[in-house]
Amino acid sequence: MENENITQDNDWIKRELEEVNKNSVHSDLPALKLEDGKITVFEVDFSKKFDKWIEPESGTVKKIIPVISEGEHKVLWLNTRNPLYGEMLNAFTAHNTTLFKVMTTGTAKATRYTIVRE
Repeated sequence: MENENITQDNDWIKRELEEVNKNSVHSDLPALKLEDGKITVFEVDFSKKFDKWIEPESGTVKKIIPVISEGEHKVLWLNTRNPLYGEMLNAFTAHNTTLFKVMTTGTAKATRYTIVRE
């Protein structure tokens, strides 16, 4: 009887494993590198909800965004608090924009991303 309760109480583990497996969907794709002083061009795949990753130590939520850059499938790991994330979502919602040119300045916590508009 006690083992039966343990099994029922641990159903959350199955659900958690499903989530963990979802987070690793793009683990085999290289990460898109946004480099200081460069403009990076990429197309975002908005066809399905982005996977998310929560950093265990800090609790920071990052979205794993599927992109194509220079003809190669990659993923952009982007903190949801980063203004670029909201700007990309708004651009798609307002104008169906999927192609982005992003200028990167600074490094580490001082990094800033600016969408280049022509």
